[in-house]
Amino acid sequence: MIFTLAGGLGIFLLGMKYMSDGMQAVAGSSLRRLIGAVTNNRILAATVGVVVTCIVQSSSITTVMVVGFVNSGVMVLAQGIGVIMGANIGTTITGWILVLKVGKYGLPLLGFSSFAYLFSKGDRWRYWAMFVMGVGMVFFGLEIMKDACSVIKEIPEFEAWFARFNADTYVGVLKCAAVGCILTTLVQSSSATLGITISLATQGVISYPTAAALVLGENIGTTITAFLASLGTTTHARRAAYFHIIFNLIGVFWITLIFQWYIGLIQSIVGVDVAEKVMVDGSPTFPNVVAAIAATHSVFNIANTLLFLPFLTPMVRFLEWAVPARAYKEKPRLTDLDVLILETPLLAIEQSRKEVLKMGDGCLKMMDWLLQLMNEDEPDKTLADRLKQRERILDSVQDEIAEFMTGLLSGGNISHATAEEARRQLRIADEYESISDYIANLDKFDRKLRRDGFRFTDSQRADLGQLNRHIVEYVAAVHDGLAKDNRNTLAATSAAAKRVRAEVKSLRRKHLEELSTGPIPPVVSVAFLAALNAYVRVRDHAQNIAETIAPDK
Repeated sequence: MIFTLAGGLGIFLLGMKYMSDGMQAVAGSSLRRLIGAVTNNRILAATVGVVVTCIVQSSSITTVMVVGFVNSGVMVLAQGIGVIMGANIGTTITGWILVLKVGKYGLPLLGFSSFAYLFSKGDRWRYWAMFVMGVGMVFFGLEIMKDACSVIKEIPEFEAWFARFNADTYVGVLKCAAVGCILTTLVQSSSATLGITISLATQGVISYPTAAALVLGENIGTTITAFLASLGTTTHARRAAYFHIIFNLIGVFWITLIFQWYIGLIQSIVGVDVAEKVMVDGSPTFPNVVAAIAATHSVFNIANTLLFLPFLTPMVRFLEWAVPARAYKEKPRLTDLDVLILETPLLAIEQSRKEVLKMGDGCLKMMDWLLQLMNEDEPDKTLADRLKQRERILDSVQDEIAEFMTGLLSGGNISHATAEEARRQLRIADEYESISDYIANLDKFDRKLRRDGFRFTDSQRADLGQLNRHIVEYVAAVHDGLAKDNRNTLAATSAAAKRVRAEVKSLRRKHLEELSTGPIPPVVSVAFLAALNAYVRVRDHAQNIAETIAPDK
């Protein structure tokens, strides 16, 4: 019996994962847009939490993701709280999926979809097949667990042990809720505990009130995942995780006070007789209890969210008071990337894309500073130090992006499109870092000349200034194409790239002519030619980015 129950639970959990991975891959950009739509509007934030959790099929994944976003500064605490409340509603979709009376079709669904998964050539069809395969595994696993639970009724010792947990008194409700909490904490999945609860209830091992109390406890147990994820994170992330715990503790507390009235209300809402028996293979089962359990879960979380929504602002203030900020800087990393976001690859790749775009913005600022430094009569040490510091920062940012991408690519089942985008971002980050190196080198040429008592001539400074402006225009056009994901960027900027290369050739010829007509110190001549080469390399790296954006490159 134990082996059968463990096997069924394993298939059930694997099915939930496949459903989640399949839906994430299919949802794609829609999921990214949903997260981007989160604002301080509490109702909108809660709605996003509901939809995202329905897609990823796990409130734990959504909550951990929110903790990661709050930790990295992508979301403020108020937004995170709204999404967490919505996630608690969204996770109840699992119960309603199990209400569908397709348990016996679980194995055929699994079989046919596995063929489509294995032999489908298109990514989209493949991930739809993965989702359906997950559905089949969920129902097949549930059927196996039901079979295992039916054996319990034939073992007096087991039946007597389960009889000790009965939600007919207030203390009994608390005991059942505690069991649900502990079980969910151990298996780290409220969906798994819900599957076990439904299996026990449909076989008549436990009553509907006992199952309802177990489900309430599962809401508390699921908070452990976000709590563990918040350890070692920033104060804002810990506040988000603590809100998840407070939200469920208070909710379970007030619902247990009116528990008997509540389960009566649920039965009247569902309109089914939970005590109705149906004989299956000679054994009595209670199929109507599944809908009642699903409704118990949903109504509780909806009611609790409606109760908390008006008090979102006071709750934020309370959390800020209860979890004070640390006296030192909490964010040791330069980027907003967080390993917690790797739980959802599509959102992780979007977050890393924002960091790559910030690298491009940094390079454009460096080129503006370079032009200022080159035209100063006296060296501006403050601005020069800022430029050098920005170049060092971009080096470190590239390292953090590479580390993050390595974790994403080694994380297992990610779509080909996501993997391709990750590799593209790695290349672009490397190109931007190289651009920053050449910009820093250009400033070094000018500073070295100044230290040796030389300067570029007025004519050379004017020519380099004009070349710098044209390079900035080209890099900005490529960067804008990257930000807008314009696949036509390479063709649109090719004329500008050719003009820059032609301008550099013209300046080289002009310089060689000046060498024959007037005395130019060798150190100035070498520095000028080196500067032209550096500008050509900046142009080449920008063109590499344009090629990376273009399809089939």
